[in-house]
Amino acid sequence: MIATGTSRPHVQALAERVEELLKEHGREPLRDEGLPEAEWVLMDYGDFMVHIFQPEARNYYDLERLWRDAPRLEWMPIAN
Repeated sequence: MIATGTSRPHVQALAERVEELLKEHGREPLRDEGLPEAEWVLMDYGDFMVHIFQPEARNYYDLERLWRDAPRLEWMPIAN
């Protein structure tokens, strides 16, 4: 998953929320990186990765370029 936060606190909050939600389903990251600086947070869950960027870092690293041929899935919120 690749997402963008608008600022350091926003990226940190998004990462913390992802971790909370996945923990409710018994998933914890094998490792994470970048949370203190929050320009680019990487959360490795083994079978999937979560990348949360600030806009400048997302544009610079352009991970979508690496996955250009992969199918894209739109975010589907969980129904309550």
